Amino acid sequence: MFKIGDFSKLSSISIRMLRHYDKVELLQPEKVDEQSGYRYYLAAQLKK
Repeated sequence: MFKIGDFSKLSSISIRMLRHYDKVELLQPEKVDEQSGYRYYLAAQLKK
């Protein structure tokens, strides 16, 4: 799993856009840590 920053670099999608995509349910993280709020993405999501 990748944190949002790492996923952003690999996908060439800005962190701001990833947060927006999550909000509009276009590309949602696989997991969101309940305590920290960190978003985690899977490598398989890079192909979408």
